[in-house]
This record gives sequence, C-alpha cells and structure tokens, in this order.
Amino acid sequence: MFSLNYFSIFLFLIFSVVLSMIIFFLAFFITAKQDDAEKLSAYECGFNPFSDSRMEFDVKFYIVAILFLIFDLEISFLFPFSVGIDCISIGGFYSMLIFLFILTVGFLYEWKKGALDWD
Repeated sequence: MFSLNYFSIFLFLIFSVVLSMIIFFLAFFITAKQDDAEKLSAYECGFNPFSDSRMEFDVKFYIVAILFLIFDLEISFLFPFSVGIDCISIGGFYSMLIFLFILTVGFLYEWKKGALDWD
C-alpha cells in the first residue's frame, strides 16, 4: 500500500502541518486583541493619509521600489548562473559579465542622479 521510501516524506508532511497549525493557533490566542488608533488609521505606501486624491506627492518611494525590483531580478539571473558556472561555455561567461557591467553602469547612474537618496 505505502512504500517505505515515501514514509519519511509522509511523516515530514504530517509534522509540518501539525506544527504550522500549532503555531497559528498559539499566535491567534496569545496576541492582544485590542485595537488602538494607530492600528485603525489608514495609510498607503508610507504616506500620511490626505483628503484630496489630486494632491501632489513625492514619487521617491516608487522610484526606490522599482530600483529594488530591477536589482532583485538581477539576483534571480545570477543564482542559476552561479549554480551552473562549471557547465557553461566561455561565451556564456562573458555574456554574464556584460550583463553585470550594464547593470553596474545603470546602478552608478542612478546613484549619481540621486535616486537612492532619501530626503
């Protein structure tokens, strides 16, 4: 019915489900349930709430978020490259160096323009 090869996986699955349920219910019953004014106040993207939606606001937050996404995608390309570096050709290695050079130049440009400065 059940192979011994899969028994350890089944035990791990049962253990992880039980442990996650215990942690969830403990957190639910132990935490404070009283709401304060700070918790109930509305906020969006780190800005204080305002009444008029046509009001001008600083876009620094969005620029930093977009830069974070760009360099996060760089890491997603670097991970498989670093894992399989012994299997790629010299052309693949140099293409990754060119990719990293372009990203470094872009990072230095953004740094020089002051997009990373938070005033």
